[in-house]
Amino acid sequence: MRKIPSLWIRVPLYIVIITIMLLVNLPFIWMLVTAFKHESEVFSLPPRFYPDFFDFRNFAGAMEQIPMGRYLFNSLFVALSVTLLQLVFNSFAAYGLSRLRFKGRDLIFLVLVGTLMVPPEVTLVPLYIIVKNLGMIDSYRVLIIPFMSSAFGIFLLRQFFLGIPRELEEAAIIDGAGRVKIFFTIILPLSKPALWTMSLFTFIAHWNEYMWPLVSVSDPKYQMIQVGISQFVSGWETRWTYRMAASALTVVPIIIFFFFVQKQFVEGISVSGIKE
Repeated sequence: MRKIPSLWIRVPLYIVIITIMLLVNLPFIWMLVTAFKHESEVFSLPPRFYPDFFDFRNFAGAMEQIPMGRYLFNSLFVALSVTLLQLVFNSFAAYGLSRLRFKGRDLIFLVLVGTLMVPPEVTLVPLYIIVKNLGMIDSYRVLIIPFMSSAFGIFLLRQFFLGIPRELEEAAIIDGAGRVKIFFTIILPLSKPALWTMSLFTFIAHWNEYMWPLVSVSDPKYQMIQVGISQFVSGWETRWTYRMAASALTVVPIIIFFFFVQKQFVEGISVSGIKE
């Protein structure tokens, strides 16, 4: 029986993969193209994918309409702060739930995982009442402190920590190392893929946060970029070219972040499986 050349298998496969990739990324590509269009070309009939000329003035116009620089700084500051805090608190909690043995550990973990099934809209009003009584409205604190830890981050890191051989800890204990030293010299260095993966998820989630900043912040000095972009929509019109230009700018930090951590991200996702 003649063997089918691998080229005849790979070429159709690549065509299918490229087609799926283009379809999945079509909204993103359309956003980028619209950011360079003239306002009259957005809803032209018949629709035109490419503009007559690429108008870079939309980016300048978007930054004139709203304080884009301030909003971008606020989003970057909040997203990085929350990510760093979650790295600290989530890793400590995950280590305790995965490597330490104490009464009620499994019950605590089950309750923690159960909170993942609670929609954020359910806790929105109670959380707002709490932060308002604490006097944190209209500040960076209201955007950072309530999210210093997350159930998903603890779950992800715990599953990764369970895959680290216990023999490494036992050898360190024999050499006289304590739990703190083991955590910082063995567990964390071996968990870089999971830490980077959790960092990427956390950064993206809080960079794209819309509902909570909209509810808890009214001072433009502390407002975030996603709420700022919504200002291009009014009761009478929507500046689609400005809105797409601003949206394109907000994607840049995420692309840069993912470019540097893509290898660790893939490794962290593949290794952080469900373990007993």
